[in-house]
Amino acid sequence: MQKYGIPTANFRSFKYHQLQAAYEFLEKLEPPYVIKASGLAAGKGVSIVNDLDLAKSEVKSMFEGKFGNAGSTIVIEEFLNGIELSVFILTDGQKYKILPVSKDYKRIGEGDTGPNTGGMGAISPMPEVTDEFLKKVEEKIIKPTLVGLRSEGLFYRGFLYFGLMKVGDEPYVVEYNVRLGDPETQTILPRIESDFVELLNSLYEGSLDDFDLKVTKQAAATVVLASGGYPGKYQKGKEISGLEEVKDSIVFHAGTKLVKGKVLTNGGRVLAVTSLGDTLKQALEKNYRAIEKINFENKYFR
Repeated sequence: MQKYGIPTANFRSFKYHQLQAAYEFLEKLEPPYVIKASGLAAGKGVSIVNDLDLAKSEVKSMFEGKFGNAGSTIVIEEFLNGIELSVFILTDGQKYKILPVSKDYKRIGEGDTGPNTGGMGAISPMPEVTDEFLKKVEEKIIKPTLVGLRSEGLFYRGFLYFGLMKVGDEPYVVEYNVRLGDPETQTILPRIESDFVELLNSLYEGSLDDFDLKVTKQAAATVVLASGGYPGKYQKGKEISGLEEVKDSIVFHAGTKLVKGKVLTNGGRVLAVTSLGDTLKQALEKNYRAIEKINFENKYFR
């Protein structure tokens, strides 16, 4: 991002032997402090801390194995104050199609409080994302990223996921991914009216530019049903009832398993319920009506 002039937060990476340098970098930043484990940490390897001493303590605990090997390198970066959103493209390395914009909600608690999870729900579209803002994303982030990939000799075909922050009216990159996101996908795919297989096929045939990507004007909302206690300790093996009663919404299975004809919980995020509506409010209301019909012990949702 620095090399190709793509807007992102000011940051530095550190290894354990650079602990003192990490402390000194924190002292130069204004709170809150963003501290990330550089490896895979099941979507939970980010801490946002308001207090300098707590931030130093968090850095030390990551180095000492809070996230296992994922924390052998950590990243400290400035806090971007704005609205988070996810922009996805399908690209053949040169041409691309922008898929419906989505936003997911990471924190466990009502009102966006508590620790981060893998995602407690998502919406699409985002009321805050105008055509003008999306044009900025395209010019300042999408196009320079593809130029950068080609310049580095990386001939990438597939999904690119831009985790962005809208700060004022400007987009900044928080993260990249080479897949569709969860739970954003559960709001994106139901909004695509075109044949999805044909869309993927056009990528491999080199005819992505000619593909007519049709997206419904309806809004989609997804609410995740989690096991009580998640993202901390939670119990598995709870029987789920009422799934067959849901008619107007889509139920995506995540942390479930089938045992002797019974559907049981088998993870922290158990199910995701998605509905379409003329407005986000309507979509959410349909979701909550569906959720009332689904039950398992210690069911939790936002």
